[in-house]
Amino acid sequence: MDILILIISAILVKNIVLAEYLGNCPFLGTSKKMDTAIGMGMAVIFVLILASIITWVVQIYALVPLDLVYLQTIVFILVIATLVQLVELFLKKTVPPLYQSLGIFLPLITTNCAVLGVAILNIRRGHSFIEMLIFSASSAIGFAIALILLAGLRERFEISDIPRPLQGTAIGLVTAGLMALAFFGFQGVDNALKAL
Repeated sequence: MDILILIISAILVKNIVLAEYLGNCPFLGTSKKMDTAIGMGMAVIFVLILASIITWVVQIYALVPLDLVYLQTIVFILVIATLVQLVELFLKKTVPPLYQSLGIFLPLITTNCAVLGVAILNIRRGHSFIEMLIFSASSAIGFAIALILLAGLRERFEISDIPRPLQGTAIGLVTAGLMALAFFGFQGVDNALKAL
């Protein structure tokens, strides 16, 4: 039951982008087109899960035993940057149109605070390896779901009559805020599961 609560909480209740407000730049930047949003969502899922695994192992088996915990942020950023470079090379060789459509936002995964935030949250919450894996995958899926939902809405805005001052990023921010409120409604599901 604890695993189910962890999954639901990470995807819906404490969504990394809508509740924790981490990863805002790629969230708003790549949500204009559905194809780009799906590609970014998949890239974030891949990088976030691998980065969490590697950073957890480095923290538990290197930084803590060697009393180098103060280097945590630097080491985690290096791990994430390396993984993003690998993803970038892979997409450039295998899926050039997606690589082109992601543009500057793909390298921004390196500085995406959602990836670093999940890696640090895993350590701070004292997750075991399995809990870390589940939490990381669920957080990444939650990010991708929010990104795809926002992309679907923003594509509809192209054919909608929106007042001029709200067009563009402004309506994206308003919509993200309303989505965050909607996801806040899942708090009751989380509380009900914990009560069981």
